[in-house]
Amino acid sequence: MRIRFWGVRGTIPAPGPDTVRLGGNTSCIDVLTSDHQLIVIDAGSGIRRLGIALMEEYAGRIVGTILISHTHWDHIQGFPFFAPVIGPQSRHNRFVIIGQKRVGQQLENVLAGQIIEPYLPFAFKELAADIHVKEVRGGEEVIVGDETIIRVAELRHPGGCLGFRVENAGRVLTYCTDSSHEDDQLTQNVLDLAQDADLLVHDSQYSLEQRAQYPEYGHSSWLEAAQVAVAANVGCLALFHYDPNASDDYMESILLKTREIFPRAILSREGLELNLPLDEGLF
Repeated sequence: MRIRFWGVRGTIPAPGPDTVRLGGNTSCIDVLTSDHQLIVIDAGSGIRRLGIALMEEYAGRIVGTILISHTHWDHIQGFPFFAPVIGPQSRHNRFVIIGQKRVGQQLENVLAGQIIEPYLPFAFKELAADIHVKEVRGGEEVIVGDETIIRVAELRHPGGCLGFRVENAGRVLTYCTDSSHEDDQLTQNVLDLAQDADLLVHDSQYSLEQRAQYPEYGHSSWLEAAQVAVAANVGCLALFHYDPNASDDYMESILLKTREIFPRAILSREGLELNLPLDEGLF
């Protein structure tokens, strides 16, 4: 299983000299399974560069699954600029978009709501690709291809959020962004998703001070990410969803603190490509 990182920030894109090493785009990764199934997780601003890459990598039709953890803007804002769904060259492409089922709000309508005038000069229904939107609840499973199961669980975040466990040919990627924990107890759904995973991508937006100051915003600190990694016996922890004001230098210092608790931790960064099983030289 190959994993590539295209956006690692949270809240809002944060380009500039202080974020150039890790990148300033918001959440997006892509996964290529052992049987060549394409899975995209979240559609933050990083999905724009992914789309350009996919158009170069695939000479013909592009077929994929897009998992949306939740519809806060930093996780969907890049979708209108995803090249494989825009323009006549994309008319043969097909994507299944999977996200959370919520009362009174259809996922397709939420996605379409940002692709209208006066925000953009085209509408969701005008996208060229064949797009199917599917809603799921926590506890459900999604089958992709012949060798991949995606397990879905609800996370603690305002308005709701989904975490994903991608199981492919004996390897496991867990993605838990925008998730908080109780002060004295780690969230069981996160632990279940992460158990024995080869790679855990975990929300680490807050410092310890921010976590105490903004508990209602539903994010984790690097400390809770490390605690989950230890408790769930994961192979590698990738810190993710950095605060837009967190500089690369600051995140490097956070990595050192994280490794005091969980030595097999890394920083997510745009352009990072990992293959499972991971090379021990990564640490």
